[in-house]
Amino acid sequence: MTISLAVIIVLGVGVAFLVVFLVRSTAAPRRVEALEAFIKRGKTQAVIRAAKAITAREPKNAEAHYWLGMAYHLENRDELALMEFRAVNQAGISGKNIPEIPFRELLGQLFIRYNQKEEALKEYLLLIKLLPNHADYYYEAGKLFAGRNRGDMAENYLKKAASLAPRDGKIHYELGVMLYRDKKAKEARAALETALKYQEDNPQIHFYLGKIQKDVKNYQGAVASFEKAARDARFRIRALVERGGCFMALNAPERAIPDLERAVGAITDEDSSDSLYARYFLGLCCEKTRNVDKAIAQWEKIYERKKNFRDVGEKLARYQELRTDDNMKDYLTCGQGEFTELCKTLAERKMDLSVQGSKTIGEGCEFTAVENDSAKWRNTRKIPRLIRFYRSPEPVDEPKIRSVLDDAKARNISRTAVITSTGFSRAALDYANSRPVELFGREKLQELLQGVNGDTAAGQT
Repeated sequence: MTISLAVIIVLGVGVAFLVVFLVRSTAAPRRVEALEAFIKRGKTQAVIRAAKAITAREPKNAEAHYWLGMAYHLENRDELALMEFRAVNQAGISGKNIPEIPFRELLGQLFIRYNQKEEALKEYLLLIKLLPNHADYYYEAGKLFAGRNRGDMAENYLKKAASLAPRDGKIHYELGVMLYRDKKAKEARAALETALKYQEDNPQIHFYLGKIQKDVKNYQGAVASFEKAARDARFRIRALVERGGCFMALNAPERAIPDLERAVGAITDEDSSDSLYARYFLGLCCEKTRNVDKAIAQWEKIYERKKNFRDVGEKLARYQELRTDDNMKDYLTCGQGEFTELCKTLAERKMDLSVQGSKTIGEGCEFTAVENDSAKWRNTRKIPRLIRFYRSPEPVDEPKIRSVLDDAKARNISRTAVITSTGFSRAALDYANSRPVELFGREKLQELLQGVNGDTAAGQT
């Protein structure tokens, strides 16, 4: 019985010692010197409790604030970590047991994350003083200067970073983008091509190379670059819109449409600028290829989201009458062959002219003709005419008026007319005012089109 009692006592004492050991091992440290050891053991909650108690007693204890910030950072509570690190900076770290380089590196990244760019820049400039041959510090400082529109300082810091780490693709890329934005295309291209050597699969490099190629009208090169950029989902819409823009610049809207349709198909955020431009340019290409209904559908999507986006409101208003005016719809949407026949009918049956020759001119057609005996333009002899019809979505400008008059003069034709489904620019109207050219805008064209379907059918039978 005595032996059993002794065994129980021994076991009880052992359990008590074990409990005390476990409690002490998990309890919060009471002194700031112990906080680092607890951080290394991953006991972040213990550090938070202890550091809070210490900073409550000693608000300017930099080390306690530092380890409290580190504990928050390890728990992914970086907003709280940043508050503690700010307190460290205010208290000062000189002579404290705080590793300055890792502290300032982390603080700089947190300032960037929470959009405190000025404070971040101060940290990286301090780090450059501490380690003047560390490329990443110059790289981060260069990016921050670029964000402040200080291209001169950004260029200096990024070039220094590139000289310290010549094989680091991200540095050359950032330098290339900054130079591109500063309109230094030649230098930008060199930097981006260097970046490509070390980051071949970086879609951003291909995107900006495409922008540079497009700016110098190297459209074939730009098309290839944008296709590579479009392989990355983050750049797909922007790259496809730019690629479509290359084909539009080449006056090949039918080639642009597939890329722009791919861009529209990739839309996830209808309100984004990229999405709006994808739909807008697709609408323009559909308009140019006479698929006006599809163009209107794209512009209506834009109008639902942003009524003042570019000229979509004006375009929708312009095409609103198509739903009730079949004649104008035929004029704007029929194929080129049908369009030429329609315009010939207008010239012969509505303008009392006898057509002698015709040809296609861009987005319209041209006729040479003479007046009939019963012409409205009655003269003692039949005067030749040069008539041009346009159905471009843009107003006819001065160069087109000048062109028809120059061509007429070269052919010894004294009378001309220009007929359009839109209107005329102010410069075109001023230029034509005292010259032998008659202008038919949208309203006059509508008058000519009245009953044209019946006349056309009669002429064909």
